[in-house]
Amino acid sequence: MDSIDKLLAELQTEYKEVQPKQQQSKSATAKSLIPPLPKSASFMDNLLAEVQADFAQQDAAIELKRQEELEQEHIRQEQLKAKQIEALQVQAKEWLARLDPLSSEGLWFERFAESYSSKLEAAIEYLRSN
Repeated sequence: MDSIDKLLAELQTEYKEVQPKQQQSKSATAKSLIPPLPKSASFMDNLLAEVQADFAQQDAAIELKRQEELEQEHIRQEQLKAKQIEALQVQAKEWLARLDPLSSEGLWFERFAESYSSKLEAAIEYLRSN
């Protein structure tokens, strides 16, 4: 039995030596698979700053697009207004051509036009109000 005890003691010793080595290699393998934790405060601050910069850039792009749309709308409104004035000028010229200066409307218009720089301007204003 002495030899069995001796053999058992050798196996236990051998097992105890192998087991810590296996645990160390397993923990080393696990550590190599898990990325090292970043430096918490500075990394988080940098990440937060990047996210804030991205949002600020997106906000700026949205604001720029909104401003461009407003400018385009303003230009469109100005063009529409210019076309309306041009159409009124054509109407006013036609109306002036048909106006009989000796009729009651013609006499009234002569007095009305005295406060304007031209009869065309007066006719445009008259047609605009009607």
